[in-house]
Amino acid sequence: MSLFITFEGGEGSGKSTQARRLYRRLHRLAIPALLTHEPGMTSIGKKITRWLKWHREMELSPLTELLLFNASRAQLVNEIIKPALQDGQIVVCDRFADSTVAYQGYGREIDMDVVVKANDVATSGVKPDLTFLLDIPVDEAFLRKKNNNDRFESEPIEFHQRVREGYLSMAKAEPGRWCVIDGNLTRKEITGIIWEKVSKLLPRKRGV
Repeated sequence: MSLFITFEGGEGSGKSTQARRLYRRLHRLAIPALLTHEPGMTSIGKKITRWLKWHREMELSPLTELLLFNASRAQLVNEIIKPALQDGQIVVCDRFADSTVAYQGYGREIDMDVVVKANDVATSGVKPDLTFLLDIPVDEAFLRKKNNNDRFESEPIEFHQRVREGYLSMAKAEPGRWCVIDGNLTRKEITGIIWEKVSKLLPRKRGV
């Protein structure tokens, strides 16, 4: 049984921690699973990540940023995600196409039709079965991030507020796929909510 589970949220939301926790639990239960993240993972993706996040001396237009993210995504989907799903694994991904809608669509305010079309090409029809959104107010997220080092963490609070509003709008529009979790809950509480949701999707013969 294959499942594609993604984790979304703004900076400092704790999504990466929870993605790792879910993967480790699946691994302990001997359930075939793969942990991946965006951008990066592939050789091409790692190079693109450096351009997108760390090369501040490079002036990237919003459209260039959009296309670079989707170039990385296209490689990740074809090289890693699709093969794993075809092999019957559970793929846990820290960020996916919804991040681009939130950051480049709502945050950068690129025409949403352009964002959606670019995402559709890059994902080749691959869509998450379940998406967890760890939601916290932007000002609280900034307190968690002690060092604002990359290009996105350094954006003004108004940018991140638009990103958060974008995430909440997407979750509201597609409640069957999204599970919104209060990011101010304890790590243990959040992990419990996630596992309760995921375990219902797993075959009973797994004994979980």
